[in-house]
Amino acid sequence: MSNIKVKNYIALLFAVLSLCGCRQSTEERMLRVALEQAGTNRTELECVLNHYAKDSLKLEAAKFLIRNMPAHYSYADSAIERYYTIATQILQSELTPIQQRDTLLALSKKSFAYATANKTSDIKIMSAQYLIKNIDDAFEQWQQPWARHLSFDEFCEWILPYKAVEFQSFDAWRDTMRMAFADTIARIIPDDEEYNTIPKTLSAVRNRILSKVKPYGVYTEIGHTLLSASTISRLTFGQCHDYVLLGVLAYRSVGLPAIIDGTPMWGRYRSGHTWYVTLSHRGEQLTSEWDISSVPGQAFFPYERIPKVYRSTYAMNLQRLKYKNGSVLKYSFPICQIDVTDKYFSTSDIGIFIAPSTKLVEPYAYISVFNGHDIEWSVVDYGEVKNGKAYFKKIGRNILYIAQGFDGQNLVPISQPFIVHQDGCVEYIVCDTIQTRPLDIRRKYYQSRNVAEMRHRLLGGKIQGANRLDFADAETLFVINNVYVNDPQEIQCNKAYRYYRYLSANDCYGSIAELAFYDSDTTKLEGAPIACEAATVNVTAKAFDNDYLTNFETQNKNNNWVGIKLSKPQEISFVRIIPRSDDNDIRVGDTYELRYFNGRVWVALEQQVAKTNVLRYDNVPTNALYWVRDLTRGWDERPFIIRNDSIVEWR
Repeated sequence: MSNIKVKNYIALLFAVLSLCGCRQSTEERMLRVALEQAGTNRTELECVLNHYAKDSLKLEAAKFLIRNMPAHYSYADSAIERYYTIATQILQSELTPIQQRDTLLALSKKSFAYATANKTSDIKIMSAQYLIKNIDDAFEQWQQPWARHLSFDEFCEWILPYKAVEFQSFDAWRDTMRMAFADTIARIIPDDEEYNTIPKTLSAVRNRILSKVKPYGVYTEIGHTLLSASTISRLTFGQCHDYVLLGVLAYRSVGLPAIIDGTPMWGRYRSGHTWYVTLSHRGEQLTSEWDISSVPGQAFFPYERIPKVYRSTYAMNLQRLKYKNGSVLKYSFPICQIDVTDKYFSTSDIGIFIAPSTKLVEPYAYISVFNGHDIEWSVVDYGEVKNGKAYFKKIGRNILYIAQGFDGQNLVPISQPFIVHQDGCVEYIVCDTIQTRPLDIRRKYYQSRNVAEMRHRLLGGKIQGANRLDFADAETLFVINNVYVNDPQEIQCNKAYRYYRYLSANDCYGSIAELAFYDSDTTKLEGAPIACEAATVNVTAKAFDNDYLTNFETQNKNNNWVGIKLSKPQEISFVRIIPRSDDNDIRVGDTYELRYFNGRVWVALEQQVAKTNVLRYDNVPTNALYWVRDLTRGWDERPFIIRNDSIVEWR
């Protein structure tokens, strides 16, 4: 649907809803507006209403679908269906998933570049025949033993809708999905414990999907999203949202209630995520972590910080409609979406002080989390401005935020950055440019559990020199007793050796990313790679490929080592020992820039080319929010604050 049509519809609907409601309910007024918006297609929709005139429940379902239909949209160009036909053939071919992705990406950019350019509201094109079949099929599935616990309102959102996402094709997806993945339901052996329950039935369908589709995750550009039943049911590659959609459609096709939830941004990452939820017979919302690869109901990201969780709905969110009508910025919050953050964890309703000099052109403010990749801050929700404060509801805790407002041209900060702590308290981060301090920085991104574990595998490791290839005469030159090894690490070596190695401690699998040896002039010594018997040639090479994301590692716990053989004995003065990690430690040779937030913008301090794996800055403003940018490579970067003079807390 074009922006003009969306604006016209929102304005018309809001005007109608603002009229006196004594004669008509909100639902009746919405239905009237929807039928008016249908234009020449109104007769198709009235045919549906007449068809169910004597079936009150199905009539209410039809009204629910029709009154919310103007907010849903489809592609207007038939070229997209031709694209899906070709895509189906490619997905059934002998090409590998990556080859299929590349083929469809090329088609999307060339032959079908404009297939998704034109859009139209579903209310303009919905046929009576399609809508009636969808309603009848959904009601039939509602009668399944595992769906009878649903209320009518739950049924309307979790099973009834004729589509689960925008632009999904008007095809017989319920029939296609049921035929593809529901045959295992009939083979479930009846018992008096699990039979006909949500978990058991869903497991049968999910396992069937996994066995037939064999999901292959890709996280790069993949061309036009595949949204026809024939392509979705045959996905050989895709991203999380693709396989989430596959699961939701397959589940709904057999009466298993399913819905899509997601977050626009992680609390400490630059992107979002989607997953699916099912509704158990006990009223529990069983959440998957990922897509169909996850069993719903298990622990949901227990260590992640999430600012907002939104649920994709078929019904329009009237509060979002009010915002769209009354705001000047008109940020692209989906109309068919509700906030369910408080269904996942403890949240806070907060009032944030707005800077006195702030001048806004609308009574709305926006709450944002740090991005730092394509933009500095990413909006996750809006709130109302009243009496010098911006009020936000259902805010995820233990996360860094900033409040922003629209000044008529741009979104600008209207508050200091602030942390909503685990207990709900709000802490503002106000930098002090008068008091300064020195600052040593070893990383540009927070350290995950896996990175920390890999770093600890270095402890007890040794650098040894020898003049026998079997290291029978080995002498230990350095023992790693600190998880942060200097790069370069100085070595006290008063003798020339022909063989040098890194010998890992026991129970450590030899884990190391890079190894190099330098003479007294810090010239890198070139030699032939050597390693323990458990290491293959390819594995050994990974310690010397200058790629910090590849690792030397064996399947054995003990007696692992890797090193070099020189053409003649030489002394060394330095060694490079890079732990297996995410390559977000400060990297020698890269150019870095330290920034701090002054309340309005990020201020850049000096740039440095890293000579060691520690950046040293003097005269840095205190109590600030800091951000180290690697101007050479990568984009995993997070701001941080200083606690108790020594603890860096990543946000």
